[in-house]
Amino acid sequence: MKIITYNVNGIRSAINKNWLAWLQATDADVVCLQEIKASPDVLTDLHLVEALGYQHYWFPAEKKGYSGTAILCKQTPKHVEYGCGIADFDREGRNIRVDFEDVSVMSVYFPSGSSGDERQVFKYRFLDEFGKYLTLLKVTHPNLVICGDYNICHRAIDIHNPKSNANSSGFLPEEREWMEQFIESGFIDTFRHLNKEPHNYTWWSFRANARAKNLGWRIDYTMASKELEPRIKRAAILPEARHSDHCPVLLELYPVAP
Repeated sequence: MKIITYNVNGIRSAINKNWLAWLQATDADVVCLQEIKASPDVLTDLHLVEALGYQHYWFPAEKKGYSGTAILCKQTPKHVEYGCGIADFDREGRNIRVDFEDVSVMSVYFPSGSSGDERQVFKYRFLDEFGKYLTLLKVTHPNLVICGDYNICHRAIDIHNPKSNANSSGFLPEEREWMEQFIESGFIDTFRHLNKEPHNYTWWSFRANARAKNLGWRIDYTMASKELEPRIKRAAILPEARHSDHCPVLLELYPVAP
């Protein structure tokens, strides 16, 4: 199973940048989207998504042009779960999950705290409450892949300038500690599981030609529960895709052993 996560920073904008051709060429089984910034009723190209063999499930934010998640998949899921049952998060369309027989895949968009103290407080509450939700979810859905934009760099290797960003939202000690505890609770950072090299990022500021200089942050992850470790085949960042200020992240799983 080939799973891709991609913060598209506006699905309509991405489509205008030839995203559908990229989707066809990539030929993933499951595509998790974040920051879709649109509801399906305003998307005129969904028939083209369907023509590529995808079913599509959307969880937009109540606020127009903001946040939201979606999942495209070629296999019919046995269940689709919209949100986590926490009203403040569900209003912003923060997560959607599809369950298959052998694995469950979630697309999640963690809040950013970069716009000010109020949103940073909201982000900390999200980490606390959503983290508890994931702990319980993992009990009932042990084969779990949680894809998305976590808006957190886990370690110094994951950010181009850790010293100057020591007080930046997304690299604060409390956020990084949450990520550490999350992984210790039974999840694998699949990219780091297979790749220990520096200078691998998934988001670049639009400012100062940051992407061309590769001055980035690794904030997009394909996290897999430890139960899936034997099935991890490949994990990669795909920086050549340029439909957003983020790039996609890929996870390939071996099929279930007979």
